[in-house]
Amino acid sequence: MVEEDEYACVNRSQLKIKDNAGVKKKKKKKSSKETQKAIEEEVKQQIKQQKKSDEKTKAELAFLKMQEKMQKQRILQKAEMTHKQRVEKFNQHLDSLTEHFDIPKVSWTK
Repeated sequence: MVEEDEYACVNRSQLKIKDNAGVKKKKKKKSSKETQKAIEEEVKQQIKQQKKSDEKTKAELAFLKMQEKMQKQRILQKAEMTHKQRVEKFNQHLDSLTEHFDIPKVSWTK
């Protein structure tokens, strides 16, 4: 038999898309009292959540205190030396290392 085209049954016309632009849904109006009550309830819930999150245990407070202390130490340690001094110290360290791991020059002409 002769091979039939696999796509012979495909519809080649444009797709028809429904147009909902003409249909508009009516919005329901809420009374202002109901919206005010809803807003007040949300605010109260947020305040309660903030109060719960503000209460910290002794261990959490001690942890935060140590974090701040360590951060202050790091800042003071970095502030002791200027960038120029750090670069000089690093260069001295590199000079003190052996040249065992340096890549030797390879030249074919010399």
